[in-house]
Amino acid sequence: MNTITDKTFEVERALYGIKDTYLQNCKFEGELDGESPLKEVLRVTVENCTFNLRYPLWHAKNTLVDGCDFLQNSRAPIWYCSGLEIGNSKFDTVKAVRECENIQIVNSEINSQEFGWNNRFLRIRDCNISSEYAFLNAFCLALDGINFKGKYSFQYAKNSNIRNSVIDTKDAFWHAKNVTVVDSVIKGEYLGWYSENLTFINCKIIGTQPLCYCQNLKLIDCTLEGCDLAFEHSTVDAKINGHIISVKNPIGRISANSIGEIIVDEFSRGKCEITENK
Repeated sequence: MNTITDKTFEVERALYGIKDTYLQNCKFEGELDGESPLKEVLRVTVENCTFNLRYPLWHAKNTLVDGCDFLQNSRAPIWYCSGLEIGNSKFDTVKAVRECENIQIVNSEINSQEFGWNNRFLRIRDCNISSEYAFLNAFCLALDGINFKGKYSFQYAKNSNIRNSVIDTKDAFWHAKNVTVVDSVIKGEYLGWYSENLTFINCKIIGTQPLCYCQNLKLIDCTLEGCDLAFEHSTVDAKINGHIISVKNPIGRISANSIGEIIVDEFSRGKCEITENK
């Protein structure tokens, strides 16, 4: 394996297409402002490097990234990649990690608007993520130990799992399909509208008007806080440990310790069996 250490690169496509190379303590920055410094690379290890040029790591394959900083000017890093392992790194730039497959990110800090769009088999563990619009069209996404803060998240996500996480968002899981969330806290307004096969297990859900217009919605041993007008026109099977402020025109089965108001009006589309836990 070739080794490159303690170098600074600023020209366009500075290390285009390199293979079997170890990069350590390098900087990608400078007045020449060259974009795409590491494009089409294969089997490269990038350790303790700083990126401050546009479009680093596009079309990279089987590459290890450890202890790296992607600064603001490294716009849109990591696109069209496959087989990357990223650890102990920081992202402070827009549109990171898009159109990728088989990517793993661990122990990292991510601050990136529009993060993680259109990825397949993206696995993220023990990370803090701040993103206004995250995980659009994610397929086979797996999150574990995530602290997420944003506005719009997991729209059109499919076949995905989230565990042991805190999701502080606004709209989330709209039009999601086959998504399971376990042992997590989800805070947001209008959670999960128009979803299909969305399941929450042992979760705490916080926020107004959650889970409306859902198909085959399941909640198992969950708690709801500040949740009013829940489950409107949703087909739902829910076991809630605690109180629900109100439900509106649900379809299916709901059990809870108590429900403040059950609203069934002329727009109801089916019947719901509602019982109190004993």
